[in-house]
Amino acid sequence: MAHVVNKAADALLDKKFKVLDHGFIRLVDYMGSDESIVQAARESYGRGTKKVTEDRGLIRYLMRHKHTTPFEMVEFKFHVKLPIFVARQWIRHRSASVNEYSGRYSVMPDEFYVPQPKDVRYQSEVNKQGRSDEEVPDELKGKLLEYLKTSQKEAYDNYIEFVNSGVAREIARINLPLSLYTEWYWKIDLHNLFHFLRLRMDAHAQKEFREYAVIMADMVKTVCPLAFEAFTDYSVNAVYFTAPELRILKEKLRAAEPGREELVKRGLSKREADELLAKLDRIKDL
Repeated sequence: MAHVVNKAADALLDKKFKVLDHGFIRLVDYMGSDESIVQAARESYGRGTKKVTEDRGLIRYLMRHKHTTPFEMVEFKFHVKLPIFVARQWIRHRSASVNEYSGRYSVMPDEFYVPQPKDVRYQSEVNKQGRSDEEVPDELKGKLLEYLKTSQKEAYDNYIEFVNSGVAREIARINLPLSLYTEWYWKIDLHNLFHFLRLRMDAHAQKEFREYAVIMADMVKTVCPLAFEAFTDYSVNAVYFTAPELRILKEKLRAAEPGREELVKRGLSKREADELLAKLDRIKDL
């Protein structure tokens, strides 16, 4: 298959997209496209489909049925500048290659994340690891922001003093706060990147992290629009049901059973309609 030039994707290369107060994301390089996914899939399923509409159908089939290997044929390499507390959540995704700026070799820059006043909220009682929608009073908000700025400056001033006094950088750095910015190169394949984006664009993810994920998602959409469309339809905007939940739905489904033609009129392909009807039959048999 001949290489298809994606001018919109190439225009993203080396362009910095600002995130938070001092951070950014830069797409350093990418390998592959929607065409790479269908090419890999045809090696498994046989050749024959060539039209763009057929490519779209194949990609959607692969995504819908969780045939993930063809999506691993596409790779992205990002340069990211981010606060350390975001980096420590990010690094939990162990399916990427990472090379981070080293505070042992180099002096850490004087750049710290300070949240916007509107983002200072009370602890959520529902989401135990996140903030609520309720902002704290202005007086408390101001006190917190002043504390962050003052303590960050004090920590960094002490750090630089010890570095300039000859103390090893790897020792002098250890009291620097999580709000300090770091940088890394991060390379990942599209299958695992989709998993990353599904989790980190979710409303339950930390807001600061979501801002990075949303920008990355726009880049992925430009490089692989068909795959991203399928990802949105079958992952981001899809719902998973447990067996107990399906038993409850079973009772509801007895009242109305849509036909194949009706499902196609509502936007499903004929294959998707057949697959949905098969799923409904499985639910009835529970």
